[in-house]
Amino acid sequence: MGNDIRLIVLDLDGTIVGKTNQIQPAVIQAVQSAQAKGVQVAIATGRMYRSALPFYQELGSTLPLMSYQGAFIKDPATEEIHQNLTVSSFGAEQLLDYFEHPDLRHKISVHFYINDELYVREITDGTKEYVQRSLIQPIPVGDLRTTLATEPTKILALCDDPALIDQLLLGLQTRYTPDEFYFTKSVATFLEATHPQVNKGAAVRYVAEEMLGLQPAQVMTLGDNFNDLEMIQYAGVGVAMGDAPNDVKAVADWVAPTVAENGAAVAIAKFVL
Repeated sequence: MGNDIRLIVLDLDGTIVGKTNQIQPAVIQAVQSAQAKGVQVAIATGRMYRSALPFYQELGSTLPLMSYQGAFIKDPATEEIHQNLTVSSFGAEQLLDYFEHPDLRHKISVHFYINDELYVREITDGTKEYVQRSLIQPIPVGDLRTTLATEPTKILALCDDPALIDQLLLGLQTRYTPDEFYFTKSVATFLEATHPQVNKGAAVRYVAEEMLGLQPAQVMTLGDNFNDLEMIQYAGVGVAMGDAPNDVKAVADWVAPTVAENGAAVAIAKFVL
């Protein structure tokens, strides 16, 4: 079945980008070997577009880059925007009210992503840590409501207490229907909200079927967290990383070694090379 794969879609953080914030040579080599066989390679990430771009260039991908969980799909070569789905300003304000509840306000940092810029109320420790990894300069605005003349691509709530993030996720999923928002976790401490039609599975389906004319059976996806669930389920070969949560591994066709063990390279070798 490996020889039928025509498209490989990779998540970044926790899948091909580990603690060092770099892609290991073994993974780059595996990707290049796949490309040499005529297999296309794409990235689907929760990251900002410009934060993901250096990795995209390093892999030599020629397909549109799927960023913000697939809310923003843009071709770096042609600058063509294939998809730009945003959260309504009204919806963003409601979420902000929820996150700024007096009991929560000092426990979580809220990030608004607008036009590929990062806006924050203030620069918290959580934001500092995030910025170190994403290499993006945040713009502190005091009241985030002042940014909402333009709709956000994504809203992120981060907090160093995973139990609180789970509680918030459950609360929001109870309060809103799937027609109003898409909620997911990209890591245990990140709660993400986007337009309801956004998820990586939908983004991968668009690139595979609409752009390349492929079937799910010809697609292999690799991811490590809950925001990768939909694309792992969509693909003919859906691979979860070794350190993925058990619920993510449960939907995968195969579980690769961890990112530290170059699991993506192992998976590409097994199914494509």
